[in-house]
Amino acid sequence: MEDLTPVGRTLLVTGLIVAAVGLLLVLAPRIPFIGRLPGDIRFERDGVVVFIPLGTMLVVSVILTL
Repeated sequence: MEDLTPVGRTLLVTGLIVAAVGLLLVLAPRIPFIGRLPGDIRFERDGVVVFIPLGTMLVVSVILTL
């Protein structure tokens, strides 16, 4: 039987990343600037809301790159 240590490490890292993203999603409404940055586009018409978070995506991308 092969050594499964690399598979275990990969699963552990993947689980930690999923947990971090989940925590971010839970805490995101409490962060005041998320979704309200310049560049975020929001259309509202007849009960339909379209939200395109361009500014937020740019900030998150820069933070994750650093």
